[in-house]
Amino acid sequence: MSATKPLSRTGDTPPAPVRIVHLGLGAFHRAHQAWFTQHASDGAQWGIAAFTGRRPDAANALSAQDGLYTLIERGGSGDKFELMTSIVEAHDGADVAALSRLVAAPTTALVTLTITEAAYNLAADGTLDLTNPAVQGDIDILRAVTSVDATANADDAGQAPAAGTAAGRLVQALAARRAAGTGPIAVVSCDNLANNATAARAAIGGLADVVDPGLGAWIAENVSFVGTSIDRITPRTTEAEIALVEAECGYVDSSPVVTEPFSDWVLSGEFPAGRPDWASAGAVFVDEIEHFENRKLWLLNGSHSLMAYAGQLREHKTVAEALADPVCAAWITEFWDEAEANLPAEGLNISAYRVALLERFGNARIAHHLAQIAMDGSSKLRMRAVPVLKAELAAGHSGTGAARMIAAWVAFLRRAHQDGAPIADSASVDLEAALNLAPGKDLVALVAILDVQLAADAAAVAAVTALADGFAATA
Repeated sequence: MSATKPLSRTGDTPPAPVRIVHLGLGAFHRAHQAWFTQHASDGAQWGIAAFTGRRPDAANALSAQDGLYTLIERGGSGDKFELMTSIVEAHDGADVAALSRLVAAPTTALVTLTITEAAYNLAADGTLDLTNPAVQGDIDILRAVTSVDATANADDAGQAPAAGTAAGRLVQALAARRAAGTGPIAVVSCDNLANNATAARAAIGGLADVVDPGLGAWIAENVSFVGTSIDRITPRTTEAEIALVEAECGYVDSSPVVTEPFSDWVLSGEFPAGRPDWASAGAVFVDEIEHFENRKLWLLNGSHSLMAYAGQLREHKTVAEALADPVCAAWITEFWDEAEANLPAEGLNISAYRVALLERFGNARIAHHLAQIAMDGSSKLRMRAVPVLKAELAAGHSGTGAARMIAAWVAFLRRAHQDGAPIADSASVDLEAALNLAPGKDLVALVAILDVQLAADAAAVAAVTALADGFAATA
């Protein structure tokens, strides 16, 4: 293959038929669900049509090379390169006509989601946040669409206004599936949310209930929401990886993805229209997923968030750098001990999981930047720190490890506010308003954004305050 041309499919390797629609075309999806699909025993029968989120760039780049890209598996001793073929179409997320057409197609069996925690637009109690301006805008659009049955077919969908949020766009597409009569379908959330199936149902079903109770009832009857625990560290691609692929593989790839050798996927739920044989690629199917979700959210993602804020306050830039700091490493162990105490002792193999995490985090060849992890902390800490702290306090313990994570977040936000730096968070307006309050009151307001009950707990606030002041003293 010429090094002066991008990737393209050859005539003797036709793409798989589209049977999966994905929302959230990013590096993680391409390293995880697309990888599991390609490695399934029947992967050649399951093509993915993937849609971007806020911007069309990734779809444009992938479309130019027929959906092909290179997966760089970066181990401690070297790199492995794999040409990925499971994504057969890439679309701008704003193209709701294409989304509706594909979701309504009788061959489409499931929709997967990696839209980030914040994109579900849920309130702190887990219900759809009807006060969110984006949600309100979608309600108006979707009411207009459903009132004239504009999603009855692809041509109508092309003329209809398009919802702006991921949930809104999927509600619009599911309305098209209902109109087409193509039957039940599964929606599989692959985001780092506790009870992510419940979150997806709250976002999608909740929006449909408000817009069109009949559509809401159809979704409740015909859409299966599948919960998952997903795990594969996937940092951002840099120009260095693009150059590396050209040098090692002999072709130009604008969109390679770098990831670690480890991968894990646990799923729970029904697939009424079928699914790939993901188990043959290593996925695990269970009846109850909550404990697997919490193991991953608390131990991996929780320690990531702790390093993201405490590590940056200590001038570290990557996960490997933070882990090499004995102070940060001790804080991780402290938090892990608390998290483990609130997980079942049997069935999760937590000791081995912790050992594996240390090895994965210490892989300095994976440049997992703390600034990337620190984004959208208000939604992440709600699931990674708050449950552990509340459980520890309820048990009569100090919860210092979990409180330290929240304190580091507070100190990190205070420093950004003082420096006039932008806050990369979907709740940035609320966070800025809290940070404008007097010292002490700002902390209570910030904690309230995470959890109102926690902000009313004097012991929790005192613990977070002391630890946040400690970060300020050493900054």
